[in-house]
Amino acid sequence: MISPLPLRRSWPLTALGALLALAGLLVATLTAPPARAASLVQVSSFGANPGGLAMYAYRPDGLASGRPLVVLLHGCTQNANGYFTASGWRKYADQWGFALVLPQTSSANNASSCFNWFETGDTTRGQGEAASIRAMVAYAVANYGTDPARVYVSGLSAGGAMSAVMLATYPDVFAAGSVAAGLAYRCASSLTQASSCQYGATSRTPQQWGDLVRGACSGCPGRYPRVAVWQGLSDYTVVPANATQLRDQWTNVRGVPQTPTATQSLPGGTSLQVYGADDVRLYQITGMGHGLPIDPGGAADQCGATAAYFLDTICSAYHDARFFGLDGGATTPPPSTPTPTPTVTPTSATCVYASNYAHTTAGRAHQSGGYTYANGSNDAMGLWNTFTSHTLKQTGPGYWVLADGQC
Repeated sequence: MISPLPLRRSWPLTALGALLALAGLLVATLTAPPARAASLVQVSSFGANPGGLAMYAYRPDGLASGRPLVVLLHGCTQNANGYFTASGWRKYADQWGFALVLPQTSSANNASSCFNWFETGDTTRGQGEAASIRAMVAYAVANYGTDPARVYVSGLSAGGAMSAVMLATYPDVFAAGSVAAGLAYRCASSLTQASSCQYGATSRTPQQWGDLVRGACSGCPGRYPRVAVWQGLSDYTVVPANATQLRDQWTNVRGVPQTPTATQSLPGGTSLQVYGADDVRLYQITGMGHGLPIDPGGAADQCGATAAYFLDTICSAYHDARFFGLDGGATTPPPSTPTPTPTVTPTSATCVYASNYAHTTAGRAHQSGGYTYANGSNDAMGLWNTFTSHTLKQTGPGYWVLADGQC
């Protein structure tokens, strides 16, 4: 920070000079923009905390009661302040008027300061870390005047997986959420299983994935949140199969097909697939590794700061905030890079049952690391061999989806 220059007086002011100086000071005071006092603060006591988490919160200056809340969950080796600084969410909290809550875990909970998205005791409604995060939301509703109908969650990596946990265990609390480089709910229930999920595909049908969510809150009403999924296609820490598994899980829970209703090309090598009536979104970014998509700059759709696991591609916070409806439907300046009109995917379908090996040799699927993935949808099909067989359905040119039991 640059220190102010010292005031120097080399001659005495005349009475007129003093009057003019005073007038100038008054004008400057009246016309200067107000200082921004809001900052990220720790809330020392927010209620029951069985997960042993810390709560940090940000409320823009002058935030009125009845405004939305976004819960942000950091990744491994990160903390609340670093995520707040680099993710880009502060820009839109200030611009569109909503509060942020950033739970923070520690090495006392997990050696790498990851949220324990794979531990049953932390991913069950009313228990562990999930219950602590829920308590933070209740605190915000009671003390910040947060609108309980407009609460959202977003996170990266382990924080992304924990976002899926919160959406599954508290569908009555969260209206929508986003998962960046994360994993499907209950993909794992142990550390060993967690590694298998991260680095390879898990063989479950959309119905089985959906059942895991439906079993997370048996007494909850049948309304489930809308979900956006972000995935780098060169991510070798949480492989892209996890994104399609998240897609399968939440389209099934929302009761919409795993075939996109629209596709769109976005900046930063990003493709967007929309499912149902904007029930689920899948963003896939060519060439991006493991991290949260950000795009530093001053345009309306630019945000964030580059750092470890904050990768310069596209501002995910901008797209998520609009997906959540936090812009209030207001007209915003055009994005820095024009985006084409979404193209509706053809609905005609052809079904083929064959082994994973036969699907790949026929051009309906491809293999990577010994696992098989459907071309176009990237649906996980299990091991690449002649013994594992699946039905694939073609829903567009070069676009195949896993359709076991659907044809």
